[in-house]
Amino acid sequence: MKYFKAFVSLAATICLVYFLSRPLGPAPALGPFLSPFTGFGQNGDKVIEKEGETILKLNGLKEEIAIRFDDVGVPHIFAKNDFDLFYAQGFVTAKDRLWQMDLQIRAASGRLSEVLGEATLQLDQQSRRLGMGYGAEANIKVAMQDPHSREALLGYTAGVNAYIDQLSPKDYPIEFKLLGYKPEAWQPINTMYMLEQMTLTLAGRSNELNMSNVLKTYGEKVVNDLFPDYPMFQESPVIPAGTDWDFKPLAIPKRPKTLKTGDSLAYFKKTPAALMQREPKPEGIGSNNWAVSAEKSITGYPILANDPHLELTLPSIWYQVQLHSPSMNVYGVSLPGIPSVIIGFNQHVAWGVTNTDADVFDLYKIKFKDESRTQYWHDNQWKPTKKRIESIIVKGQKDPYQEEVIYTHHGPVTETDNSSGKYPELAVKWIGHEAGNSFLTFHALNKAKNYEDYRKALTYYVGPAQNFVFADNSKNIALTVNGKLPLKYKDQGKFVLDGTNAADDWQGWIPAAQNPYVKNPKRGFVSSANQSSTDPYYPYFINWVFAPTERGVRINERLTSMNRANADSLRMLQNDNFSVLARNILPKLLETLKSTTLTPAQKAAAITLANWNYQNTSESVATSIFEEWMPLLQAKIWNDEFGENMEFPTRDRTLYMILNQPNKKWFDNVTTPEKETLADLTAASFKAALDTLTTRHGPMSQSWQWAKVKGTEIRHLSRSLKPFNAPALKVGGGRSIVNAITKRNGPSWRMVVELGPVPRAYGIYPGGQSGNPGSPYYLNLLKKWENGELNELVYLLEPAQKHPRMTSSVKLQKP
Repeated sequence: MKYFKAFVSLAATICLVYFLSRPLGPAPALGPFLSPFTGFGQNGDKVIEKEGETILKLNGLKEEIAIRFDDVGVPHIFAKNDFDLFYAQGFVTAKDRLWQMDLQIRAASGRLSEVLGEATLQLDQQSRRLGMGYGAEANIKVAMQDPHSREALLGYTAGVNAYIDQLSPKDYPIEFKLLGYKPEAWQPINTMYMLEQMTLTLAGRSNELNMSNVLKTYGEKVVNDLFPDYPMFQESPVIPAGTDWDFKPLAIPKRPKTLKTGDSLAYFKKTPAALMQREPKPEGIGSNNWAVSAEKSITGYPILANDPHLELTLPSIWYQVQLHSPSMNVYGVSLPGIPSVIIGFNQHVAWGVTNTDADVFDLYKIKFKDESRTQYWHDNQWKPTKKRIESIIVKGQKDPYQEEVIYTHHGPVTETDNSSGKYPELAVKWIGHEAGNSFLTFHALNKAKNYEDYRKALTYYVGPAQNFVFADNSKNIALTVNGKLPLKYKDQGKFVLDGTNAADDWQGWIPAAQNPYVKNPKRGFVSSANQSSTDPYYPYFINWVFAPTERGVRINERLTSMNRANADSLRMLQNDNFSVLARNILPKLLETLKSTTLTPAQKAAAITLANWNYQNTSESVATSIFEEWMPLLQAKIWNDEFGENMEFPTRDRTLYMILNQPNKKWFDNVTTPEKETLADLTAASFKAALDTLTTRHGPMSQSWQWAKVKGTEIRHLSRSLKPFNAPALKVGGGRSIVNAITKRNGPSWRMVVELGPVPRAYGIYPGGQSGNPGSPYYLNLLKKWENGELNELVYLLEPAQKHPRMTSSVKLQKP
């Protein structure tokens, strides 16, 4: 019997070993992950020991590099030349964020399916059909021809690969082990893919399909009334209204007649596959930045603040670093995969960015000669197309998926619902395809000493267009709406464009010197919050619709009244929870609601709103009611006429109609025999909001507090590894609030810089430096971010400078 038991045990062990060593469908083998020698148990990190020093021998260095770490895990890199500086930046970034870098490059280049299988094939197809690879290849050619960007890219690449080369399987980040693959060598083009991905996030969405459907259905008169090119109710533009333009503008291209009638427009029933999940851009993907003048500052020098609003993830989209070489000493945040600092400061200047929302993504109807799609009609002649074969390796499948993407001079062609041959195909014209070297902008800003350096740095920038805020020790403040902006006729790109008509092509570019900007305005501050770039008197067309104005209005109100500002004043403004939207509309809605019969519970909710101070605090119950009510009211107004496949009028236009045009026909629901009024829709949406809250959270009580209802969560980049997510957060804010924290988006980095002989700066992001969930530096900054606090940033002037927050150091040396 004992031999039989031994045989059974041995057989079971063999089976278990076999089972654990085999992939489970698309999932990896579990054996390596569970192994005590190579598995997840090897991924714990320790707190950096005080004053510890490590020496690493690495190939490819020119001279010795010193890296010092502070108490929150930020590396401070001291190199004797720029190649080594970026080498070290690549090395430490890979040390902390290697899987994040790998994942983001795979997403941008359309290679997720290599490691995730068929589940991500559609995402990979979107990346290929949008021409992400085409854009990256065009940009790397330009970048490698410039000595500065070439040096940075080659140094950074060498540093990333030096880190990968010294890894053994037990040291792989845990996500590689879970997915059963290993890191691959970094390439310079990967940095271009990172820039493409950011361009796609900020300037890769389109609403012209839905707008074309509105024009086709209702005509130009309704479009002009409900979709104006400048807000009707309220606006406080980025460049102060009334700014004089001291240049002679170029001639504006003429607008073709076809756009006025809409006669040539098809009705688009389906969003093309390549554009799926790209629209609409959720409110909360934006940013704030501002700078106050020396006269408004208690320090006698300008103070600058920036908080970019992006998806909140673990690890953070940003990575803190200080870079010091003979040519620069800069601190700020970088994007893992891109050398240099993207938002930050040095001894002389500080800068930050917000998204402009320029219209640099247009769709063109294409007319092919025949089904071969080898020729298309443009400018009264047949022109040849180009073909690009996209091959996608899919894990678990023997043969790669292959697709032929057709390119016209506009860009790659995607498809609509053309199964019957009735609907046209569309080409994407996008700034992400424009060859350039935007990296040089940040490289130059890292080294900038004054306003002139700042303006010169901006000339290299292609996209996505950004509002670059600036301050320097010469007591200048400035803001430039910057990017390579196409020269268009008014409203070009508001609707789908005619790909056969040369008059609908982009007609060159707005000169960089004529991009909107302001320097040292009389009001004593500059600011942006993604609202309209200028008033209507700027001669060029940038876009017809921007982010809602409430954040910009609130920021400008606070800055106008602010005097003797310091860093904490601006930190408090970054955390401002006041709802301008509620101030504008709620009194009218509550007055309208008085004509409605309400239950006791509904009356209690109305009283709660009436007593509200418009602060979107985490504890507020009124906030939850208002924030649930507003989208439902908008849907009640517009869904019947502008439902599927159509754009809703903007929030500004809706507010104007509620406040000033209460008898407009649009309040009537055309799907019912009755004639509804504003009062009817107000009451119905209010009751529906309360019903929704009651269903989800029970009767009105503390369970309706805004933090609980909003449910802000910060998820691991995998989206599926819930144990790696952040714990529940108690935060206020909201979509139209300066503190723009929504369920999954918000301030991804908060920074405030006091300029002066030695700058003092403060910053934080939600998470930590490390992408390793087992590291003490994975979530160590989260609580302070949740509380609206900032860390003072350790800015060292020389390698040996003593500082109580510095801990260990690493020296990188040649073998």
